[in-house]
Amino acid sequence: MEDSKKEEVASTSGEVKDVEGEPKKLKYPRAIPFIISNEFCERFNYYGMRTILVLYLTRKLDYDDDTATVLYHSFTTLVYFMCVIGAIISDSWLGKFRTILYLSLVYVGGSTLIALGAIPTWDVDARIMTIFGLLLIAVGSGGIKPCVAAFGGEQFKMPEQAKYLAVFFSMFYFAVNSGSFVSTMLTPILREDVKCFGDDDCFSLAFGVPGMLMITSIIIFLLGKPLYKIVAPAGNMFMKVSKCIWTAIRTRSKEKSVNPREHWLDYSEKRWGQQLVDETRILLNVLRLYIPLPVFWALFDQQGSRWTFQATRMDGDLGFWTIKPDQMQVINPLLILVFIPLYEVAFYPLLSMIGIRRPLQKLTLGGIFAGVSFVISAIIEMQLEDTYAVLPKAGESQLRIFNGMNCDYNVQTSLADHATFVLKAKEMFEEKYVRVSGQQSFTYKFSSNSNDPACNAEISGQFAMEEHKQISYFVNNRDGSVPNLMRYEDETDKSSKGYPLFRVLGNTAANTTIVFKDLDSGDPFNRHTNGTFVYDIVDSYPSRYEILVDGKPTKEYTLRLGGVYAIIVGEEGNDYVSIAYYQ
Repeated sequence: MEDSKKEEVASTSGEVKDVEGEPKKLKYPRAIPFIISNEFCERFNYYGMRTILVLYLTRKLDYDDDTATVLYHSFTTLVYFMCVIGAIISDSWLGKFRTILYLSLVYVGGSTLIALGAIPTWDVDARIMTIFGLLLIAVGSGGIKPCVAAFGGEQFKMPEQAKYLAVFFSMFYFAVNSGSFVSTMLTPILREDVKCFGDDDCFSLAFGVPGMLMITSIIIFLLGKPLYKIVAPAGNMFMKVSKCIWTAIRTRSKEKSVNPREHWLDYSEKRWGQQLVDETRILLNVLRLYIPLPVFWALFDQQGSRWTFQATRMDGDLGFWTIKPDQMQVINPLLILVFIPLYEVAFYPLLSMIGIRRPLQKLTLGGIFAGVSFVISAIIEMQLEDTYAVLPKAGESQLRIFNGMNCDYNVQTSLADHATFVLKAKEMFEEKYVRVSGQQSFTYKFSSNSNDPACNAEISGQFAMEEHKQISYFVNNRDGSVPNLMRYEDETDKSSKGYPLFRVLGNTAANTTIVFKDLDSGDPFNRHTNGTFVYDIVDSYPSRYEILVDGKPTKEYTLRLGGVYAIIVGEEGNDYVSIAYYQ
């Protein structure tokens, strides 16, 4: 051999050395930034869309919670099932590059359909577009999932660049969780804080921005093509293992009695070779460890469905910030990003001090923590049940009386358990269990000993109650008329959107202007203008509000997520007052 031709010797340090020990360093593959950026954008799209999905299904498409949960988990199941199909397509026919490219286009098609279907002004069947869009996203996202990381790994020369490969997988994992974290934080803000097409929210934008990121990911992926090392498909290992197992089962059924073997997989040795048989045997032994994993993931994925619904029934108040229901899912990627650098220097050393050193022990501990988290969730749900509205059942009705007058009333009724009671000024009476059959009336008489001339008149009549209904009455003398009871059907159940609900009961002149001023944003929210006098219940954003009556401030209130309020507004002398009741 000539001196100029030197034999190269590989090391695992990321270098290639010749026989004289002169290092020949291999550069880090220039294609990797394109693959990492592509993954960040794709994960942003997937997790952003998935974060708001159940709320879109219930709030815009009018599915109930149970149906929305079924659709959500059917979608995620199909995503992960398509991973197997995507790997087979990649390894057997198209190769990783073309599989990623083609299925990404399918992915974009699904994202576009959902975003367009969410535009309320379009005369389209949003349900059909959403279901078809989810199907395309499942095919695209699931199909490319097993290919991207493997495609990145193919860019390295092994074993010379083993350390570089380890760095790549750390960066890849960081990109996955960074995309998840940013999108889980951002898309709920786009959904709730942006108004579009006449709605108080903007689901089309919240779906559209992640969709644009998916288009960006395809562009980035294509820009890196000249730098990629593209390996031709060499057959799918899943298919080989499946065929090996099938051959063993079929041959064993024929030869068991005449050709006994030590292990049933040995019957496929002649067709597939001893190496594949041995590796398949090891694989099946390892799969025993995976038996609990479906249980873990069945629990883990509840974050996007049942836990999000649970969050809509909470106020989200963290003191310094009000977290939106779907932003609850941000905790997982956030903790991953925070803990990644702490595992080796903090957590693992601490766990080793209590005897937890092996991976299986750590997996077991993680599973225990997952179980404990659901125990905590169950405890929270039991606490929340105390805040849920008590709705009238068969043979029941509910009665509420709000006193908008400035005097106390002595009330006499034919109600079984409330023959007499006192209804104080600006206060309320409530009975959640009035026994009725169909429609039934109960007599009442209101009298007052007040010196206020407006309260001298006696009020009498009948409460018109109805089975399964919540009936409320408002005592008022609007425009200086004789005091009377205004009847309306009440609604005390929490909003499906999670927003606070409130109803204004105004005992004021008809041309009075009542304005809710958001103290956090400074934007006035007009509840009543131009003399409107309506008792409809409405929703609003959780915030601090000051109630202005004809420009005069009365009181500040904090309306919280999940709250239901009745707010009495009345006159006291030359001033206005307001009192809020949490129902």
